[in-house]
Amino acid sequence: MTELSWQGKYNKEGKKNAPLRIELPFQTIETVNESAQERQQIADLFAQGKPTKWRNRLIWGDKKYVLPALLPEFAGKINLIYIDPPFDTGADFSFTAKIPPHDPSEKANTASFVKQPSIIEQKAYRDTWGKGLDSYLQWFYETALLLRELLAEDGSIYVHLDSHIGHYVKCVLDEVFGEDAFLCQIIWKRMAENRKATANKWLSVDDIILVFHKNGHIYNPIYVPYSEKYKARFTQKDERGYFFWDNIGTYSQERLERLKADGRVKFPDNPNAKPRMKNYLHEGKGILIDNIWTDISPVNSQALDATGYPTQKPDSLLERIIKASSNEGDLVLDCFCGSGTTPAVAEKLNRRWITCDLGRFAIHTTRKRLLSNPDVKPFIVQNLGKYERQQWMSREFTNPQDRLAQEKSYRQLILDLYHADKIDGYTWLHGVKKGRMVHIGSIDAPVAFGDVKNSVQELWKKGGNNNLDILGWEFAFELNETARQFAAANKVDLEFKKIPREMLEKRAVDQGDISFFELAALDVTAKVNKKHQRLTLTLNNFIVLPDDIPKDVMQAITHWSQWIDYWAVDFNYHDDTFHNEWQSYRTKKKQDIDLSVAHYYQEKGTYTVVVKVIDILGNDTTKLLDIVVAAHH
Repeated sequence: MTELSWQGKYNKEGKKNAPLRIELPFQTIETVNESAQERQQIADLFAQGKPTKWRNRLIWGDKKYVLPALLPEFAGKINLIYIDPPFDTGADFSFTAKIPPHDPSEKANTASFVKQPSIIEQKAYRDTWGKGLDSYLQWFYETALLLRELLAEDGSIYVHLDSHIGHYVKCVLDEVFGEDAFLCQIIWKRMAENRKATANKWLSVDDIILVFHKNGHIYNPIYVPYSEKYKARFTQKDERGYFFWDNIGTYSQERLERLKADGRVKFPDNPNAKPRMKNYLHEGKGILIDNIWTDISPVNSQALDATGYPTQKPDSLLERIIKASSNEGDLVLDCFCGSGTTPAVAEKLNRRWITCDLGRFAIHTTRKRLLSNPDVKPFIVQNLGKYERQQWMSREFTNPQDRLAQEKSYRQLILDLYHADKIDGYTWLHGVKKGRMVHIGSIDAPVAFGDVKNSVQELWKKGGNNNLDILGWEFAFELNETARQFAAANKVDLEFKKIPREMLEKRAVDQGDISFFELAALDVTAKVNKKHQRLTLTLNNFIVLPDDIPKDVMQAITHWSQWIDYWAVDFNYHDDTFHNEWQSYRTKKKQDIDLSVAHYYQEKGTYTVVVKVIDILGNDTTKLLDIVVAAHH
């Protein structure tokens, strides 16, 4: 077989460079739309060591880590894969963030701005296109190898591309799957009729979708309705319905006798002419779809289901693919989910699904889109969390067997990037910056109240100042409230700063492109009506301090609620995964959000409630509340 070669395909020993195969465990960070009864059933099964009910998966993470992490459980089990990988060298991870109006009647005045990609998204783009076509092909080759392992024996993969890169990718897929595994190339006419002409070349209006299988494939023929011109041929009618006399075509004597017995054959006067048969309109399934698709329009940017992603694909495109190459209950994978079209359509068609994306905003957009389906089944949101950070730490720092040396190097790197100086003689305090003491949270766990308490006590014991910065990757739910109260009681000025995920990328670190943002603050009032055992939660304020929003856009915000795109509540938090039991979010049709919610408890007792807010940039802020529901006397 003729082979396509590129720089980076082979190592110095002449062997093909293989994809990363680190099997990291997933962390479930949120369960969405699961009832209290289902939640208890899952907990009971887990406690008994029995398999739990399937949950569809929305995964936030880089596919170079996510795909290997899926292999232990899903190798050979994915029935259909659809991917729409980046294929435009000018593409990036930016998205249009919109400032919703405080008054929904002000729709025409809604401000917006382009949110530039994060450092980690820029890094992913450089990994893909940094060395031009060579790096793209190596990136895609490694991805295709992993996807083939995940595909079931009768599974199919659809790869959505355009004419700039499609012919190269076809060669890679031929190599990975085998030339005989190629099923077809679909041509989708994606451009609307009101397109603009170009003066110096043919107008390009198509995308291509390459279809391969593993060792066999599912195929359910797809039909579209007959044209009015075709239906006009059915001018005659009998007791069965409208028909016309059609050529029988190739036929056996047995088939002819069967049609005669059914009263459907007419013999012409000319003995040399073939007999004709009644062709009934109601018996036809429609026109069988071929590989040229001209009947699916692209997403209109003004449509209610438009998400703001320039690469969003129409639901009808994915519906055709999923119906043709999978059956109900089958498992569909999309590792470039973007605006979430694949899981949204798979959900409606009663398929199981797994989808992932590197972008935080893509995960948030997909979650909202799924929740817009009133019949959506419970699903989980996952990431690789601390395991990805641990892998980074063992790779980044020397002495992998010496944990203390690693932690020392890790803290020094954080201090350098935070522009703080290292200090000695402390256990919980690691540095100082402009008169403020600095504590650096563990790479393995969220910053907890104990970390803050010990840092504050050590600060006073050592006779330090009363200013403290706590840097962490993650923070315990209750921290923003309880820790600030503790710090205030001890006369300590406390600030929480989030260590950005961009830290995991060496190039971002080398360039110094690291920003530590202060955690947003959420003010929630909880009132309990004892008579009715009813809890009412009300959002009073949301303070967010982004430094990457243009000043003119900031001026468009006249009320704190405009920062909030979505909020959800777990009314029965059990120190495990956040369970989304209620949510309110903005859509194009409904631009406002509810600022309060009521919940009725069946039994008296003490409950832990967690409120989660997602801002317009996709960042989340949580608040934990302890609620006492007492019996009414």
